[in-house]
Amino acid sequence: MTDFTLRKHPSFNPRPGPVIVCVMDGVGLGRDNEGNAVHLARTPNLDHLMATAPFLRLRAHGTAVGMPSDDDMGNSEVGHNALGAGRVFDQGSKLVGRAIASGELFRGETWSQLVGQVVRNNTCLHLIGLLSDGNVHSHIDQLFALIRNAHEQGVQRLRVHPLLDGRDVPETSALQYVEPLEALLAQISSSANRDYCIGSGGGRMLVTMDRYNANWSVVKRGWDAHVNGIGRRFPSTKAAIDGYRAEMPGLIDQNMPEFVIERNGTPVGIMNDGDAVVLFNFRGDRAIEISRAFEDDSFSEFDRGRRPAVFYAGMMQYDGDLMIPKKFLVPPPAIDRTAGEYLARNGVRQLAISETQKYGHVTYFWNGNRGGKFDDDLETYVCIPSDLRPFDERPWMKAAEITDAFIDELATGRYRHMRLNYANGDMVGHTGVLQSTIQAVEAVDLCVGRLMKATQKAKGILIVTADHGNADEMFEVDKKGVFKLDKKGHTKPKTAHTLNQVPFLIYDPLFAGEYALAPNATAGLSNVAATFLSLMGYAPPEGYDPALISFKG
Repeated sequence: MTDFTLRKHPSFNPRPGPVIVCVMDGVGLGRDNEGNAVHLARTPNLDHLMATAPFLRLRAHGTAVGMPSDDDMGNSEVGHNALGAGRVFDQGSKLVGRAIASGELFRGETWSQLVGQVVRNNTCLHLIGLLSDGNVHSHIDQLFALIRNAHEQGVQRLRVHPLLDGRDVPETSALQYVEPLEALLAQISSSANRDYCIGSGGGRMLVTMDRYNANWSVVKRGWDAHVNGIGRRFPSTKAAIDGYRAEMPGLIDQNMPEFVIERNGTPVGIMNDGDAVVLFNFRGDRAIEISRAFEDDSFSEFDRGRRPAVFYAGMMQYDGDLMIPKKFLVPPPAIDRTAGEYLARNGVRQLAISETQKYGHVTYFWNGNRGGKFDDDLETYVCIPSDLRPFDERPWMKAAEITDAFIDELATGRYRHMRLNYANGDMVGHTGVLQSTIQAVEAVDLCVGRLMKATQKAKGILIVTADHGNADEMFEVDKKGVFKLDKKGHTKPKTAHTLNQVPFLIYDPLFAGEYALAPNATAGLSNVAATFLSLMGYAPPEGYDPALISFKG
C-alpha cells in the first residue's frame, strides 16, 4: 500500500499564505520577431517578473513530457500530467505506437473481438478520428496500421470518418492527409471482396470533438453524419473540402462543416446493427463525449434518434474512473501518486479553477487522468463557462472572471495550494489570428498582475508557468526560422503548438534569500511539482523529479 505521508521540509518554513500555480496555457518563449504574439504583446507584469523574480526556461515538449521524440510537440494534456504528477510518464502516442509495432494491439482481446464480430457477420468496421500526423490526439500512421490489419484479418467492409485537423498541423493541410488515405483505401478495395472508403467527416472544432460539455451540438453534428448519414452530401472528401473552401474563402480545416459521402445517391457510411466502431484518437479530453453518445443507455445531451447496436471501442480508455469507454485497444498511462493526491491524503485544502475549455486540465489531467476528487471536503473545483463564440472574436475569453473568482476564494484563507489555468494563449493561438492572440496574451498579463497583488496581500507565493508553447509562433517557419510564404507572398498562419520552452517564475513577496534556483540543464514541467511542494514546506515524495530550487542552510 502506498504511503502518502508528506514530511516537513528540513530547510524551509512555508509562508503564511498558499502556494499558487498559474498556468498560462500556450504562452511559450519563442524568437522575438513579428510572428511572436507573446513578444508583440504589451506585458508589463510578465516583463517585471522576468526582470526581478527567479526565472527559468522549462522543456515542455517531446521526451520531457512523455512523447516519442523531441520532434513531437507538447500539448495541454501531457503538460498538465507532468505538472501534477511530478514525473514523466510515457503518453498515449508512445504507448499506441509501441503496441502497434509489437503487434500487442492486434493480439489484444478488444481488437480480436471487434474484428471477429465484423468478419463473422459480414458487417462493417468504422474508424472515427482526427486525420493528421500532429501526434496530439492521433497519428495517421496508427490509422493506416488499423486499416491494413483489418484487411489482413478479412474485414470486407470498412469506413473511415476523418475529422480534419488544421490545428496541430498547418491550417489548410487536409488534402495532404486525405489523399494518401484515399489511395490506401482504393488500393485495398481493388482486392476481391473489399469495400474500403471514407464515409463522413468534418472539421474538428465543428464536428464530433467537443470537450468538457462545452458545446454538445458539435457532437450531435458528428453523430448525425457518422451514424445516420445526415449532412451535406458530396461524391468524395476532396469534393467536400474544395466545395466548402470555394463557398467560404478563408475557411480553415478545423472549422470545416460536416460532410457525408454518397454513392449512387445513398450515404456510404451509415452505421447498422452488428457493425463495429473504433475511435482511433488516443487523447481523452475530446473523445469522451462522442464515446458517451455511443455507450450511455440513459444519454440525454441530444436526441440520438436511431441508435444502432454496435461494438464500440476507443484507442484508449479516456476516463478510468467512469470507464469511458468500456472497451479499448491500448491501456492508458498508469499515472499514480500525483501531487493532488498527496495533498488530499494529508488533509491539505486545494482549489482548482479555470474556464470550461481548460477545466479538465487543472483537475482531470493534473490528477493523472482521474475523474472526480480525492476528497470532496478538501478540494474545491470551479468551472467558469466558456464563450461559445469564436475565440478570436473574444480573445480575453474568461480570464477576468477566473481571476475574480480566484481572488474571492483566496481571500477566504481556506487553501494551502491553489492552481488556475488561463486558456487564452492556447485557444486564441489555435485560430491563427495574430492580432487577436496578441490581445489574448495581454489579457493574461493583466490578470497575472492582479494575481501578484492578491498573492502579496495573502502573504503567499505565486508560480507562473505554461504547459506548452503556441502564441509564441503564429507564422509557419522553416528549419532556419525563416517565415514560410504562400503563393501570394503572404506569411502562412500557424495554428499548432510549438517546440519552444516555457517560462517558470516565482513571485515570493516575503522572499528573504532562503532559496535559489537549482541548475538543471534538462529542467521540464515535471520538476514543478517538487518545487511547489517544497515551497509549501514539504519534502517532495520519493521518485519525484527534483525541485527547481535549492535551500540555503
